[in-house]
Amino acid sequence: MSKVVYHWFVSTLYVVATPIGNLGDITFRAIETFKSVDVIACEDTRHTLHLLTHFGIRKPLVSCRARNEEEASGKVLAILAKGQSVAYASDAGTPGLSDPGSVLVRMAREAGYTVVPIPGASAFASLLSVSGGVGKTVVFEGFLSPKAGRRKSRLRELLERGDAFVLYESPFRILKLLTDLAEIEGDRSVVVGRELTKLHEEIVTGSAVELRDDFASRNKILGEFSVYVTGKKRSTSDQE
Repeated sequence: MSKVVYHWFVSTLYVVATPIGNLGDITFRAIETFKSVDVIACEDTRHTLHLLTHFGIRKPLVSCRARNEEEASGKVLAILAKGQSVAYASDAGTPGLSDPGSVLVRMAREAGYTVVPIPGASAFASLLSVSGGVGKTVVFEGFLSPKAGRRKSRLRELLERGDAFVLYESPFRILKLLTDLAEIEGDRSVVVGRELTKLHEEIVTGSAVELRDDFASRNKILGEFSVYVTGKKRSTSDQE
């Protein structure tokens, strides 16, 4: 049996994906990375501390949130400048996908440091894997604007484009999103993933109108949402 060998380098930034709910989804490589680096930078130190404690890992933590990412990235670069290695983790999933991390990665690379991805869980990939969608193109849009006008305008653009796309939404705005979809193109097929990988995981499919009516009938809407909207079927003339 071949042995897994890990190579750790000084002055390296490791971008580490963490579970989106189920802690069992963390990878061996992510755990080994957290154990091996000198410092862990993270979106929320309390959230990451809970994760590390679960796996018996103790490391110095540095806050690097979206609101202060550029300033905090400077602190991370100062750590790298000392010849130390740093792992970065957002609260859940893969950093940079509707999560902070991209600013830190850009600044570290521009400063000449090596940036290494440690892949793992992603709500985008998880929903896509159970969507049953076909076609080669999927647009990842993440969170739309909370402002109704901007949200509907961008939805129209995405729907008119004709490709499948994936959105993220909060429990406070999921019904508004489904209502907008139903009003613009009610027969478009949609897959909604709620609390993916968690105890109360739910995956619901149907037309935009059907899912709007489903969620409108619920007494309480809880959880985080990922939404897959299928692409528009193209005619033969469109494909030529």
